[in-house]
Amino acid sequence: MHECSTELCLSVYVITFVLGFPANALAFYTFCSKVRHKATPIDILLLNLTISDLLFLLFLPFKMREAVTDMMWEMPYALCPLSGFVFYMTIYNSTFFLTAVSVERYLGVAFPIRHSLKRRPLYAVAASVFFWIFSIGHLSIVFIMPFIGTPKEPVNATAGPNVSAPARHAAPEEVCYDNFSEAQLKVLLPVRLELCLVLFCIPFLICSFCYINFIRILSRLQHIDRRRRLRAIGMALGTLLVFAGCFGPYNVSHVVGFLTWRNPDWRDKALLCSTFNACLDPLIFYFSSSAVRGTVANVMKGARDRLSGCLSVGPPRRAPELGGGDKESKQEQNNAAT
Repeated sequence: MHECSTELCLSVYVITFVLGFPANALAFYTFCSKVRHKATPIDILLLNLTISDLLFLLFLPFKMREAVTDMMWEMPYALCPLSGFVFYMTIYNSTFFLTAVSVERYLGVAFPIRHSLKRRPLYAVAASVFFWIFSIGHLSIVFIMPFIGTPKEPVNATAGPNVSAPARHAAPEEVCYDNFSEAQLKVLLPVRLELCLVLFCIPFLICSFCYINFIRILSRLQHIDRRRRLRAIGMALGTLLVFAGCFGPYNVSHVVGFLTWRNPDWRDKALLCSTFNACLDPLIFYFSSSAVRGTVANVMKGARDRLSGCLSVGPPRRAPELGGGDKESKQEQNNAAT
């Protein structure tokens, strides 16, 4: 049973979509341009992370619609397992790519010469393909769940053992990813625990090791510009906070659910934390890639130039006043360019 209120769920979904979609679309354009020009391993990894976030955001309107209808599924039921699969697959896919970026960063600082000699874009492509296949394979459980159970039990492609009596008798098409039968829970809860261990705990431990050592090594390199060093350290700390804050609560609910054999009441709220990841990843892109920072700077400069151009439009003035206006317009353009 969904414990999250309609207002809270819908607010999180809308905020994530409004902030995340344009930011990820801008990052996607930037990484595509850079990969076509000169592909580097970290750009390939960040491009795949961007694609994963965009795929998540494209299917987020289905969750919005579900929240509007008080968590009742009124769309074609075939979209239920599809949207659920994409929703959860892209969440766990993000953990792999964030971890891969941390490994790339750590190796570049800890073993700069050796890593630069063995650094190949092909390795990043192979790793990306593996991550996609591994995530798809694990989260295919969403498609399998409707076929598990006995005819006497309600069978539903849903997720929640903590269900009230009336909800247990709801038709499968009325809700999505809620109300599991006992037979389904015997399969689902161990799978959730495995997802937590393999797709969250192991990547998080690797990411923590890499970024902690990344920060430790970078702090000792005094020849690096202080601004660049602080930006890199901030990126590492921010990634760890996003990793733990967005994915941690939801995966902890897997462990609690397995130990108690029921859904924690806060499980749906924990899932909202994972949803926020799609609009926080662009911040990681910004600090990780100079190309993204350059694109953002160009977009902001173009917006300022257009705004100053609109503000400079006015009624015709006398000749003596035109010179002063031109000076003011040039001054505004110079300010916008700095």
